[in-house]
Amino acid sequence: MTTRECVEARAPGAIQLKRKIRFQRAGIAAIVSFLLSTTLSIAETPNLLPAQSPLPDLGFSAVRVFGALVLVLALFLGGVWLFRNWQRVAVYKGRPPKLNVLEVKSLGSRHALYLVAYEQQRLLISSSPAGISLLSHLPEAGEEAVGPVPASPTFAQSLRQVLAPKP
Repeated sequence: MTTRECVEARAPGAIQLKRKIRFQRAGIAAIVSFLLSTTLSIAETPNLLPAQSPLPDLGFSAVRVFGALVLVLALFLGGVWLFRNWQRVAVYKGRPPKLNVLEVKSLGSRHALYLVAYEQQRLLISSSPAGISLLSHLPEAGEEAVGPVPASPTFAQSLRQVLAPKP
């Protein structure tokens, strides 16, 4: 038995592996020689324009990334605000709200009286640290009384009234 037959008997795939490695080396050598020849031929021609980088400018990319981040954060915060304040943006479909707080009077550190209107009913309610309680039902109001409370005079109007000469 020859040496070659002994090697084939021990490792039948060893020769095929050596052939495969030689083939891969030859392929790599061919690719490298092709790349070198094209690179050298390009370098010899002086009239070609410089090659543009396939990557965009770093400054422009940073601005795009920052802009996208700002947009995503704005959408997120807008969604959070809308979720928390959905009642403000809800459309009442042209009808006024049925429940109105007509007047509030503070009676001390944590006590208050509320005049509340629901449709045509008026209720006097008190709030305290112990809770909220209904004090009395008030007579029904007409349409004009259920509307919002007229604005109190501004500071400037009150000051003019106090400083005005008395007749």
